[in-house]
Amino acid sequence: MSDSPAPSAPSIPADFEEIFGDVYRDGGQLAEKLGIEFKELDPQRLVATMPVEGNRQPLGLLHGGASVALAETLGSIGAALHAGPGKLVVGVDINATHHRAAAAGLVTGTATPLHLGRGTATYEVAITDEQGKRVCTSRITCLIREK
Repeated sequence: MSDSPAPSAPSIPADFEEIFGDVYRDGGQLAEKLGIEFKELDPQRLVATMPVEGNRQPLGLLHGGASVALAETLGSIGAALHAGPGKLVVGVDINATHHRAAAAGLVTGTATPLHLGRGTATYEVAITDEQGKRVCTSRITCLIREK
């Protein structure tokens, strides 16, 4: 018998289905392939994990592109949650600084807004390893338009 608590279901807003329908329920095809699992989904804070295994570059380290895909997934969903139903959200700018390597385990992406406007939303995404050390910092800006 384990003393560790059972994993909790992700915190997903009640209007998530209204905003996204089935399109973003799992984050899309790439998020599924990368193994991204959502833990918190709110326009003010989004959290997801991603395994290093299966997302490595030839040297056996977490691929920087996988980190950027995690960041874009979180930032885009955050922007869509902020924008609300009837809006189209697309990423228009993303950058990333890779601070250290991750070779195993899970990384966690935490997205927080830097700007939430009517026409754009910008998020900073901190990606950390299982020891809480920052692996990558990314910033993503999304354009918000009517559908």
